[in-house]
Amino acid sequence: MVYPENFESKIKFDKIRQFVQKNCLSDMGRDLVEAMKFSTEPTEIRERLEETQEFMSILEEEDQFPGDHFSDARPFLNKVRVEGLFLEVAEMVALKQSLESLTAIVRFFHGKDERYPRLTAQAGDIQLFPYILQRLDSIVSRHGSIKDTASPELGDIRHRLQRKQNGISRRMQALLQQAQTEGWAEKDTSIAIRDGRMVIPVPSAYKRKINGIVHDESATGKTSYIEPAEIVETNNEIRELELEEKREITRILRRFAEDLRPYVDDLIPAYDFLAYIDFVRAKAAFSLYIEATVPAFSERPEMFWYSARHPLLWLSLKNSDKNIVPLKIEIDETQRIILISGPNAGGKSVCLQTAGLLQYMFQCGLPVPVSEASRFGIFKKILIDMGDEQSIENDLSTYSSHLINMKNFLRYGDENTLILIDEFGTGTEPMLGGAIAEAILKTLNQKQVKGVITTHYTNLKHFAAETTGIENGAMLYDSHRMLPLFELCIGKPGSSFAFEIAKKIGLPKEILEDAASKIGEDHINYDKHLKDIARDKRYWEEKRRRIHENEKRLDEVVEKYRQELTEASRLRKEIIKEAQQKAQEIIHSANKTIEQTIRDIRENQAEKEKKSGKKWRPKKNGYSPNKPALKKNGFGKKWKNCKTGKKIKRPKIKPPLQLRLPRAPQPNSLYRKGILSVCPTKPSEKFLKSTTKLRLSL
Repeated sequence: MVYPENFESKIKFDKIRQFVQKNCLSDMGRDLVEAMKFSTEPTEIRERLEETQEFMSILEEEDQFPGDHFSDARPFLNKVRVEGLFLEVAEMVALKQSLESLTAIVRFFHGKDERYPRLTAQAGDIQLFPYILQRLDSIVSRHGSIKDTASPELGDIRHRLQRKQNGISRRMQALLQQAQTEGWAEKDTSIAIRDGRMVIPVPSAYKRKINGIVHDESATGKTSYIEPAEIVETNNEIRELELEEKREITRILRRFAEDLRPYVDDLIPAYDFLAYIDFVRAKAAFSLYIEATVPAFSERPEMFWYSARHPLLWLSLKNSDKNIVPLKIEIDETQRIILISGPNAGGKSVCLQTAGLLQYMFQCGLPVPVSEASRFGIFKKILIDMGDEQSIENDLSTYSSHLINMKNFLRYGDENTLILIDEFGTGTEPMLGGAIAEAILKTLNQKQVKGVITTHYTNLKHFAAETTGIENGAMLYDSHRMLPLFELCIGKPGSSFAFEIAKKIGLPKEILEDAASKIGEDHINYDKHLKDIARDKRYWEEKRRRIHENEKRLDEVVEKYRQELTEASRLRKEIIKEAQQKAQEIIHSANKTIEQTIRDIRENQAEKEKKSGKKWRPKKNGYSPNKPALKKNGFGKKWKNCKTGKKIKRPKIKPPLQLRLPRAPQPNSLYRKGILSVCPTKPSEKFLKSTTKLRLSL
């Protein structure tokens, strides 16, 4: 239930309906938008929203949605039900295009149960009509005309007609050139058509020169249009062929109507589906345009809205430098009614209208422009008292119309009702109007209705502060710049800033002082305290915002250094690992070189022994066991046998092959390069033994 009857115009939902209708591609879609209505059934609301959300995903993610033609064929399908009636050519073209769109849409949703479950379920019940499409393809061309192949008779008629027209056209051109040569027709004259027949325009003074029939004259009477006598018969034949063509087309259309008639009852539901797709697509397109979302919702009557925006106000400011201030509204069983106060032109009425419009849009199945963290409830009734309903015809004043609304609020209001009251209590003497408004507010609170109410009355602010279930709210105002902030702050009443606004407008100072003395010091102080509280609140909120920003920046710096430290540690480990791998490669390469050298030496020695037939042994104590022991005398020139003592010549002994081995990396150098983490003070005993053994073997 919504109250009053002009509820939609009061909250501007009629404008929303117009925006959605502009996105429709057919009249049948616009009819569904016009029929869109408020619902209180959770299942129905959920289905509507989920279908719209699925189509929003299609418009955002899919390359293209098929179906550009949503013509409503239901009216002329119903016409075909009557025997003897048939479709016109334009209607057949519309039927063909719409059936092609229907087929493409059903095929689009085929196999997409997981991505678009609700729309796919709708499309799954729709029957396609390939036979009807085939018949239409054989009759109607894509240019919207009847094909020559629609029937053999029609093709023959058009062929004969074409030959006649070509022949008469050539003959008429020759007659026109002859008339121009004789001077009976002007040089720039061309053949004209009058009453479907070819004629030659000639000056009226020469109309007797051409034998024929005068079909028409110009408005001035200076030009006559003559059909030459020799082509009259041919024109008559062409006319007969044209009439025969029409009769054949009518026969083709009647035959198609007979073929179509048995399918009419099945085609109507298919067009209902096509209309619904157009309707849902229009809702989705509008929702994307206003950046709306599908919020979570519960079946309880509650409102937890964050970053809520009035869609029409947002659209009006979209292309300007102004930004809309989003609203935060929380209404539940503990905080049932929000009493908003504040200066005039401060946004109270916009806040009230936003609450009514968004809730109504939601329960009509439209996504709403709020944060995704928002949650919507479901109200059985929405009642609004906004604007002036005075009527001379009904003998209603402004205040009496408000009282009638309040009477209905008290009659229909309950825990599932959302009430919206603008300028509560105004329209009569302030003290009496405030008292009546306070009594009504008390009763509404006892009925546990939910709502948003705006007021300027101080007694209502006091009552809200002392009553459980009612919470004060203020539309903030910058008293230094004397500008409204359009921001709703829940938890404290707002000041009307009447004296400040009057001072800004330019009222004389003595008038303001006189008014202040009349209203009383207590009221002035109360309003002053409200302003001081608002100023202090803004100061501490700004302080808290700066602290939050500084903490955020500090966290970012700490995180940055932590990442850099982690990266540095990772790089150090990689460098050490790489150095160790290189050291291992150097040692492995040195060992391979040593082994290869030893292998080469042994191969060379074995080759020499094979040639000399003697086995070579390494020297021991300075002599070779294969030769006599020699001893050098003191002068270094003569040699003697160690056994006999006789002097002999110095033997020519070829020394063994000298080998220079690459130096193995030393532990200390590996430590200095960062490859080893511990510096050895001296080589290990195992290392010395292996080195000595290697040298002896060489």
